[in-house]
Amino acid sequence: MTIATQSLARPANIALITGLTYLMFMMFAMTTDAVGVIIPEVIREYGLSMTQAGAFHYATMAGIAIAGLGLGFLADTMGRKWTIILGLSLFATNSFLFAVGDDFLVFALLLFISGLAIGVFKTGALALIGDISTSTESHTRVMNMVEGFFGVGAIIGPLIVTQLLITGASWKWLYVIAGALCTALIMTAFVVRYPQRQTSAEKGFSLKASLALIRDPHALGFSALAMLYVGVETAIYVWMPTLLRGYDGPAVWLAVYALAIFFVLRAGGRFMGAWMLAHLNWTLVLLLCSGAILLCFVSALVGGQGAAVYSLPLSGLFMSVMYPTINSKGISGFKKAQHGAAGGIILFFTCLSAVIAPLAMGAVSDAFGEARYGFILATGLALVLFAALVFNHLRNPAGRRLRSLNAEY
Repeated sequence: MTIATQSLARPANIALITGLTYLMFMMFAMTTDAVGVIIPEVIREYGLSMTQAGAFHYATMAGIAIAGLGLGFLADTMGRKWTIILGLSLFATNSFLFAVGDDFLVFALLLFISGLAIGVFKTGALALIGDISTSTESHTRVMNMVEGFFGVGAIIGPLIVTQLLITGASWKWLYVIAGALCTALIMTAFVVRYPQRQTSAEKGFSLKASLALIRDPHALGFSALAMLYVGVETAIYVWMPTLLRGYDGPAVWLAVYALAIFFVLRAGGRFMGAWMLAHLNWTLVLLLCSGAILLCFVSALVGGQGAAVYSLPLSGLFMSVMYPTINSKGISGFKKAQHGAAGGIILFFTCLSAVIAPLAMGAVSDAFGEARYGFILATGLALVLFAALVFNHLRNPAGRRLRSLNAEY
């Protein structure tokens, strides 16, 4: 398939477009990354096992994965604006329904629909990032900034849930708050003038053509890296609060706020990531950070809760730059007219890992009766990720392709 390349007309309100993109990521992170705080409450309220309660995470990730793979092409056919508005509208409507729900299965269904909505507007936003970037390097820096705001949302969400529980309110009001914020974003999206988007030379660019990208070695390679990384990260925000439950050492306050500290370090590191990538080779940055993550997990296993209370939250600093850089290099390895589909494919494999990895960790932990065993599995994933990034740094298989596509920007 041939792709027509055309320059984008960059509108005067590019700062507003960028800000809207940042806020979209912050808004949905408030819900997706709060599950680590919500799951212990769900276990208590409904008498569930760790594996069952994990559905609050699995359902959302499954919805995002299905939308990413099956609907990612919408951003390349409907256009960025209408894809974003469609996804945000579904997300807002669905979020308000949490206020009237009071059943575990109903909540799981609502979370699955939320995932579908996120998958739609996130692929639109990922494609839009390509439209407002000026090079593959610029794309990576913008992606790190976007994920920095995602990290801010990941801090705000758990804090809101914690405050709700302290005051005796239900955790489900988090979703109502997110729905209200989403409504404001929809109204803004309607009035924003987007860049003229890249278009496919073939009007039939569709699901079939989108799925064909899966066979591309570049897409497969970066999807595999994303899967490994997300498997490691989900161990922290899904199961770390459970691992540290019952800790009574000298850093009790740190155990209480461990997840919030992790998200603060991850968010701060993502803002720093844009600067780091402007001064260091991206392959080296990923290699060093993955090695530090591996050391954090090994330390937690060897030292038990006494070490984990320090090393696992600290891993957020090193995780900060990982996903946005992997995601950016994967997407920017394609022409802009394919960014929606390419972003959807990587998003699918990302969310597939976000379902399978914590599910496997929860099942292993249930089988052996201790959350530590799930973290042994996560440490294995961290080791494989480190080995893959050693190869990536030494061989840089994507380098030539990324350099050639700079001409399109």
